[in-house]
Amino acid sequence: MTVTARSPKVPSKRGSQRKTAQKGHKGPAHADDKFQLRSFYDAQGRLAPERVAQALRMSKSQLAETIGVNREALYKPERTQAPKTQTRVREMVEIVERVKEWAGGQDQAIAWYRAQPIPAFGGRTAEALVKDGKAGALRDYLDHLAMGGFA
Repeated sequence: MTVTARSPKVPSKRGSQRKTAQKGHKGPAHADDKFQLRSFYDAQGRLAPERVAQALRMSKSQLAETIGVNREALYKPERTQAPKTQTRVREMVEIVERVKEWAGGQDQAIAWYRAQPIPAFGGRTAEALVKDGKAGALRDYLDHLAMGGFA
């Protein structure tokens, strides 16, 4: 039997990422890849709020508060299919999806959505605008910024 000298193992970045993936933790890159509007539709072609909440790592109650609907709207099956609920969930996902590259990732986009005041809307947040049914104006504003307009 021959004994050979080995260099001490130094954990590489790649190895630590592999361990993280094996433990079931999702880093920002993995979470961002899954946060796409089309991945949240169920077999009937409706948005599944529980999928959105899971992707955002929040409860359905927190999601309901974020989009401005009653908690029951996301817990009762007949209410999750209501046009208002479906519209609010879709608007929030579209906006977060649109700004995640600018913000630096999904978590940062959610933080922006919930807390960053937008001067063009009198210091209101994206969350407040969606709750008030002004998501269209917010999308127009984001389009304006994407085309090189000033904030």
